[in-house]
Amino acid sequence: MWSIVGLTYGSLLGLVAYFGGFGAFLLVLLLGAAGFLAGRAYSGETDLAPLFSRERAGKDARW
Repeated sequence: MWSIVGLTYGSLLGLVAYFGGFGAFLLVLLLGAAGFLAGRAYSGETDLAPLFSRERAGKDARW
């Protein structure tokens, strides 16, 4: 299944790059990666809490 998803996404990126230019290609690539991360976080496969926490590992959180 993931090979078909990858093929579809790659084909979409190719079409966007051909018709929309490099800027559109980068926008679709960025939004696709954000959607992939959001989907993995929603399904519970990825924990994004460390990415958005204010505490720093190994250091005191106070300034």
